[in-house]
Amino acid sequence: MEVIESRIDPGSETFRRNREANLRLVAELKERLRHAAEDRSERARRRHAEQKKLPVRERIERILDPGTPFLELSPLAAYGMYDGRVHGAGIVSGIGIVHGREFLVSGNDAMVKGGSVFPMTLQKSLREQEIVMENHLPSIILVDSGGAYLPLQDEIFVLGGRVFYNQALISKMGLPQICAVMGQCTAGGAYIPAMSTYTVIVKGTGGIFLGGPPLVRAATGEVVTSDELGGADVHCSISGVADYYAEDEIHALETVRTLAGTIAPVEKTRIRTREPKPPRYDPEELYGIVPEDIR
Repeated sequence: MEVIESRIDPGSETFRRNREANLRLVAELKERLRHAAEDRSERARRRHAEQKKLPVRERIERILDPGTPFLELSPLAAYGMYDGRVHGAGIVSGIGIVHGREFLVSGNDAMVKGGSVFPMTLQKSLREQEIVMENHLPSIILVDSGGAYLPLQDEIFVLGGRVFYNQALISKMGLPQICAVMGQCTAGGAYIPAMSTYTVIVKGTGGIFLGGPPLVRAATGEVVTSDELGGADVHCSISGVADYYAEDEIHALETVRTLAGTIAPVEKTRIRTREPKPPRYDPEELYGIVPEDIR
């Protein structure tokens, strides 16, 4: 192949301005990603810790094979929307390796609006499901959600129905869906574990119900606890919604890893490849090539 000779002058003033402008953009992107991953209120962190819950990113890390990459999807979803407080649309998701096999791993971030579902949360979930179906991936879902954000319910219910429809399609395709109930999951958050292939629920903190104890009391006058209404004992010994009883979060995540290990790997298409050669020019020069004004 003929080599295309570069006519770029790295010493020119235009190159320098372009480079400085693009490095600023890269720094801004990294800061936005850091902010989306880490900016949580002290109150939310404290409540999470009091319930003996792990942050969603630590949950995912404990499931993945140590030292393997995690390709995060849509980390800036909902950026600048909903007063700028619904980071990542309230969920963390991506493709990771468990027992040497690729999985789509997703988890609600309960430190973001209690894991409530916003319209962009559903858009992100639908994109995840599309990737699952296109690439025939098994999935792991860590549910810790209070259900739909009701002030925006008119924008949620149609999209929410598509999420559950897709769950049924994924099941029909024979792609396993492993769900772990890590917190109180009401309304839409309750449907996902009920429709999954395998469901693990955490004793004490995990709960599955359409309406929580306050709604039951308001509607019927009956006073019940979360555990009595839809805790691990109820769903593992009476309703049958959950399959595996976990003593705590660590036990639940270990159970998820064990279940993931029972899923047979898929034979991959073999593609002939060649060892790549190092680039002829310094990749850092790209910062000086892209114009400062991209219009």
